[in-house]
Amino acid sequence: MILDGNSVINRAFYGVRTLTTKSGQYTNAVYGFLNILDRVRQEEKPEALCVAFDLHGPTFRHEKYDQYKATRHGMPEELAQQMPVMKDVLRAMNVPIYACQGWEADDVIGTVAKRCAAAGWDCVVVTGDRDSLQLVDEHVTVKLIVTKGGQTGSTNYTPELFREEYGLEPIRLIDLKALMGDSSDNIPGVRGVGPKGALELLHKYGSLDGVYENLTPQNMKGKLYEKLANDKDMAYLSYDLATIRLNAPIDFTPEDALVKEPDRQALYDLFLNLEFIKLIDKYHLRGAPSVGGGVPDAPNASIPATCGPSRTPAPTAIPATKAEFDALLEQWKQAEYLALSASDDLETLALDDGAHPALLSRARLGLAWDFVLPALFSGELRLAVHGSKELIRRLLERCLPAEGIAFDTEVAAYLLDAARGKYELPALALQYCQTELPAYKDLTAAGTEPAEALRSLLLREAAAILALIPPLSEGLQEQKLGKLYYEMDLPLCPVLAEMEVEGVLVDAEALHSFDEMLRARIEAIRADIYRYAAGEFNVNSPKQLGEVLFDRLGLPAGKKRSTNVEVLEKLRDKHPIIGCIMEYRTLTKLQATYAEGLLKVVGPDGRVRTTFQNTVTATGRLSSTDPNLQNIPVRTDLGAEIRKMFVPEPGSVFVDADYSQIELRVLAHMAGDAAMQAAFNSGEDVHRVTASQVFGVPLEEVTPQLRRSAKAVNFGIVYGISEFSLAEDIGVSRAEAKSYIDNYLNKYHGVRDFMAAVVEQGTKEGYVSTLYGRRRWIPELKDGKYMVREAAKRMAMNAPIQGTAADIIKLAMLRVDKALKAAGLEARLVLQVHDELIVECPEAEAETVAALVTREMEGAAALAVPLTAEAKIGKSWYEAK
Repeated sequence: MILDGNSVINRAFYGVRTLTTKSGQYTNAVYGFLNILDRVRQEEKPEALCVAFDLHGPTFRHEKYDQYKATRHGMPEELAQQMPVMKDVLRAMNVPIYACQGWEADDVIGTVAKRCAAAGWDCVVVTGDRDSLQLVDEHVTVKLIVTKGGQTGSTNYTPELFREEYGLEPIRLIDLKALMGDSSDNIPGVRGVGPKGALELLHKYGSLDGVYENLTPQNMKGKLYEKLANDKDMAYLSYDLATIRLNAPIDFTPEDALVKEPDRQALYDLFLNLEFIKLIDKYHLRGAPSVGGGVPDAPNASIPATCGPSRTPAPTAIPATKAEFDALLEQWKQAEYLALSASDDLETLALDDGAHPALLSRARLGLAWDFVLPALFSGELRLAVHGSKELIRRLLERCLPAEGIAFDTEVAAYLLDAARGKYELPALALQYCQTELPAYKDLTAAGTEPAEALRSLLLREAAAILALIPPLSEGLQEQKLGKLYYEMDLPLCPVLAEMEVEGVLVDAEALHSFDEMLRARIEAIRADIYRYAAGEFNVNSPKQLGEVLFDRLGLPAGKKRSTNVEVLEKLRDKHPIIGCIMEYRTLTKLQATYAEGLLKVVGPDGRVRTTFQNTVTATGRLSSTDPNLQNIPVRTDLGAEIRKMFVPEPGSVFVDADYSQIELRVLAHMAGDAAMQAAFNSGEDVHRVTASQVFGVPLEEVTPQLRRSAKAVNFGIVYGISEFSLAEDIGVSRAEAKSYIDNYLNKYHGVRDFMAAVVEQGTKEGYVSTLYGRRRWIPELKDGKYMVREAAKRMAMNAPIQGTAADIIKLAMLRVDKALKAAGLEARLVLQVHDELIVECPEAEAETVAALVTREMEGAAALAVPLTAEAKIGKSWYEAK
């Protein structure tokens, strides 16, 4: 099997979203190439494998025709940077590379295919270029890579398949191109003869020679004769240009390309630098010697404290008495950081300060264990952990102290690369310290007794946490993220853990009744759907629903026969079944996700506990999972009913405070837009002011409809909305939507200039940042694909605004939590929903808490416009909202 290297990597580059390492090196083309290579190897299982590449410089074809490939754009810089890396990876994989100066990769491939056939070998050519189909014969198959609907697949072209598709022998592809030309290679062909006409000629006359042997006015009617006669020289030149040569001067035999084992060390190091952590596992490279000196094998071995040579492991202490533990504790108090890794049940701990690594366990310490956790988390030590929020929650659930956590490797890694998505300790140790952590299952599979495997793993994890502190700290300092880390994201972890432990009470009885009501309504609406459809079917099946709507009822179907909400909305007036289907979907989602779904997660004490994800979103926003309490619907009456189910304890109330138009206020501040700032500072309704400005009407003549449109424009601008999306949102033509956006940016030119500056800075630096320095890396701003770049621009415009708003609400949470505790109130934060905070408190504290929360939220940031919050009090979330 031979791969057309340039074709495959080009397809990979455009088919995989932009990926970069933490240092900014582009990697998406290499990653995509390897995925394609892996797939075709699995499909074909070749005994011999090689890759052909083009070399820079003119070829003999350029000498014959100086316009050859003249219309092609140059290789994007982002792809060009990856070409030498790709070749390094292939060399490390022991995959031979063939190229020949003055010849194209196609000629190298053709030569390899011919020599394989001559030696009795079958050859599979992997390419995305149809030019290679001319090589197809009884020994040569072309595996043509194709992309449809965003999915990459392949088709194996044999002589039979080619004849079926073209009605010709594969070699006649050359004749076809000679007649119709090839715009991608700028092969001229015969002017005015297209693919259809060229095929008809070849079906009739067999070849290019056959066409010209029969070139007479009688055989070729009208202008076709003149076209062929006038461009005969061009046709034969095109034939020559399109012909793949089979005699490139390369040193090749099939045996030279026999599949070999990779150079595991070289490939490991390359994948490590490219941050292909998953591929290290996929290629079974763990165990290759690492830069840091190898993988520790003994249970008491330590991972390097810095990303350099391994330090000599100190003997592991395993105290058996309180006196022995106290002695260690005194030593640890002198350490800059004491790394800690704990078992899920908190009954086995590994600790490492770089000099006194130790293993603590309830089994070993017995009754003395009761002193261990309170002493470690009293606040006297500077602890470093991975995932402090989770650890603090486990401690609080056991009514234990949770003080002294001074570093969290997970949160630090998130701040350095917020778009990464996952921050597992083994991946970070591999990325930052070139050190591997074995998995627990691998240790037990190797015969280690489970308890010993756990102890070994915890010791390694503690050492890895300690080793990560220097590179992560350095990264935070380089990116000027220290203040954000130490004053916002890290101290927020205990606040979130306390909220998770607290949970929020649910009226289970009311929720049961609501669930039953929804089920009854779902059955009724399903019966209506069956009646309109004249029969039963699975309403939840897009395929069956499409058959009912587009085949049985004859409603207009798009190309994809989609039944998504946008399609159904456009069909709403076409048939009454559409309204029923949309209502059915709304009801079933409410019932499954919120009614039935919430009932499943109500705890024994009647409270629901969500998990606040603080290392997931790229903008810095918090998210909520298991269950998602940030996504309780409010726009429909039925959805709002769900909030009635969330209630405080008897004798208590909810205080619900939210910011007013925080993202627009942040935009006014960051953009320095005088007109927008004036609107906020005057106390006027900013949407009415915008409507007056954009639509050119006096303020007093702004209608509710104009205000709604202005509101859509206001918030749309924050999200980098396109004219198409705005037109869809407010029901106007694209031309009108464009004029609204243009008018807006002309009136608020500070916003216009700010957005342009953000995109320019993001393109130049590779990232955009919030008011507090939180970075969103957007390498897609330099992507070679227009649509990707446009989406990246919208992302770049939105991230500083949404991210700053998220930062402000985090600061507000810290202030509110601190103020509630300082005032000695029983009130406690229970929920955060983007720009909204919910506090549960005794009724007697309600007014005090409302005033406190409002004050602390409004004081969280000093902007050029007022930061306003409004607090309401209620006996349910619905009432307080």
